[in-house]
Amino acid sequence: MRFGLVLSEAGQGLRRNISMVISVILVTFISLTFVGAAILLQMQIGQMKGYWYDRAQVAVYLCTSTDTGGNCAQAETTDDQKTAIQAQLDSPSLKPYIKKVDFESHAEAFANFQKGFAGSPIATFTTADQLNESYRVNLKDPDKAAIIVDSLKGMAGVQDVEDQRAYLNPIFAVLNAASFTAVGLAALMLVAAVLLIATTIRLSAFSRRRELGIMRLVGASNRFIQTPFILEGVFAALIGSVLASAAIVAIVKLFVEGYLGSTLGASTTLVGLNQAFIVVPILLVLGAALAAVSAGAAISRYLKV
Repeated sequence: MRFGLVLSEAGQGLRRNISMVISVILVTFISLTFVGAAILLQMQIGQMKGYWYDRAQVAVYLCTSTDTGGNCAQAETTDDQKTAIQAQLDSPSLKPYIKKVDFESHAEAFANFQKGFAGSPIATFTTADQLNESYRVNLKDPDKAAIIVDSLKGMAGVQDVEDQRAYLNPIFAVLNAASFTAVGLAALMLVAAVLLIATTIRLSAFSRRRELGIMRLVGASNRFIQTPFILEGVFAALIGSVLASAAIVAIVKLFVEGYLGSTLGASTTLVGLNQAFIVVPILLVLGAALAAVSAGAAISRYLKV
């Protein structure tokens, strides 16, 4: 196969359909940008789950003199009850699951409360004895939290036992919904890109149908006829893929690492350029593959005289 001739034919096809080629580039750019954003969002969700779930604790709240819920009867948890709770945490049945246990006294709980509700009227009416003392249990495997909850929930002096991961689940549910929405939009845009590429190739082939018939009659192979058209689609889609890749890198660099990084600081872990550079080759391969398949299918009807 004469590659110079093939490339020349592909170039002529691109020049003849320049407006459609620009449309293919733009649709591919937008659709693959959505794809890249969805991939990055899934990476971000995975990183955040690993970061926050590892830091999520099981909180064992002790009774205060005003509590009536749980195992409380308007009586403060006694020293003997605290000793029994600590012994249970140190028992052979629970110790293998526990990384660390911290005790938060009334004074420490009050200091944290004042810090968290600084400037709020509620802070002026709350006293230290109204806040629960608690054991803060960090687990080696956060998925084993139910074992700790079940073992301590019924003990005397325990007002409640909470797996704090429950507060994170709604947040991740929203993020997953956003990710699925991005995937859905990306899928629709990819369908539009495939149809547009196929239409562009059909128009290009239709305008050269006499040439294709002559080439077929003189013995040109199907591969020789197909290749220029496939190259047209791949070339346009690759430009769109490159633009989408540049957009993803720019979003991560300027928005995620720049704005979000400076705003959130070290409070959470964010995707970075390393993850963006993982997405780039995926977008390039996906764009080229979709274009090649759709262009090949579009030109197939013209391979017979």
